[in-house]
Amino acid sequence: MRLSTLTLFATTALAALSYKGVDWSSLLIEEKAGKTYKNAAGQTQPLETILKNSGVNTVRQRIWVNPADGNYNLDYNIKLAKRAKAAGLNIYLDFHYSDNWADPGKQVVPAAWKSLAKDALVKQVYDYTKSALNTFASNGIAPSLVSIGNEITSGLLFPVGQLSKSGGPANVAALLKSASKAVRESNLSPKPKIMLHLDNGWNWDTQMWWYDTVLGSGGGLSLGDFDVQGLSYYPFYNAAATLAALATSMGNMANKYGKEVMVVETNWPSYCPSPSTAFPADTKSIPISVDGQVQWMKEVAKRVTAVPSGKGTGLFYWEPAWIDNPGLGSSCGWNLMVGDDGKVMNSLAVFGSI
Repeated sequence: MRLSTLTLFATTALAALSYKGVDWSSLLIEEKAGKTYKNAAGQTQPLETILKNSGVNTVRQRIWVNPADGNYNLDYNIKLAKRAKAAGLNIYLDFHYSDNWADPGKQVVPAAWKSLAKDALVKQVYDYTKSALNTFASNGIAPSLVSIGNEITSGLLFPVGQLSKSGGPANVAALLKSASKAVRESNLSPKPKIMLHLDNGWNWDTQMWWYDTVLGSGGGLSLGDFDVQGLSYYPFYNAAATLAALATSMGNMANKYGKEVMVVETNWPSYCPSPSTAFPADTKSIPISVDGQVQWMKEVAKRVTAVPSGKGTGLFYWEPAWIDNPGLGSSCGWNLMVGDDGKVMNSLAVFGSI
C-alpha cells in the first residue's frame, strides 16, 4: 500500500488552537531502521522540518523509566527534544511511569521501584520526575506541557496506585500530587503546564467519576495541582464514541473543573477493510481515506475550539509517521499520515489552519 500525501490541520477551526501537534516518539527508532521522510514534493527532509512546515507547533514524546532496549528513555527523549527545539517546535513530554507502555489496561511499576511501599513510591515519583526535568533544563530545553501519567483512568503504578483497590484513590492522588510538585519545583523556566490524561474522552460519566473520586479521596490532589485535562479520543473502539458525546464531555469538564481541555490522542484510518467495532453514527459520513483524515481532524478541532470560555486549546494526532506500525494499534490497516515510502500525505497539511 502506498499513500502519497499528508494534510492534517488546514481549517479555520484549527487556527484557534494554541497546541497543534503530533506524537513523534518513534522517530529515532524508525531512522535507525533506515526510514526517511519526504515532503509532499518528494524531497527528503528531517521529519521535524516537514512537521513545522505543515503547521505543527508542538511534538509529543513518551518517556519510559528504564526500558530494556533504551528506546524512549531519558537520553532518547533529550536527543529527540533537541531536534524539536532546533526546528522551533514546542515539546509535550508524556511520563508513563513505567519501563514500557502504560495505558488503561496496564500500569506496571518500573522494575527498580517494585519493592517500594506507598510512601517510598510517592517520594520516588517526585525524585524521578524532578531529576528528568532538571536534565531537560540543563540541556536548555523547556517543555511546554508535561503529562504526569499516560491514560491513567485505572490509576498508575500498580498495585499501589490501582484505583479499584482499597485505598487506591487516595494513593493515586498522593502520587499525582508528588509528581505535580516535582514539576513545579524543577529547574525548568518557564514552568510547563501540567496535564492529567485519561482515555475515553467522549465519556463524560467516566471523566466525572474519575476526577470526583481522586480529588475527593483525601490524598491531597487539588485543582491547583494541574492545568490541563488531556483526553484520548478514538472513533473505532466504541460505537458510542460520537463527536456529539465528545463535545458534551469536554464542555462539561470545562464548566465543572475550569481547566484547559485537549484531545491529546486521536487518529483516523485511510484504509480499514474490516473494523472490529462499528464506527459511531455521526462519523459515518467521513470517508475512510486521506481526505477523510482531513475531515476527521477538522471535525474534532471544531469540537475542541467550541469548548466554553476558550478552554479547548489543543489537538494531537497519534503517531502519524510510525511507518512500522501502520494500524497504530487499531483494527484498521493504515492510520498514518505518511505512506510506506515515507512521503507525507495531504492530511498532514490540515495543521496549518486549525
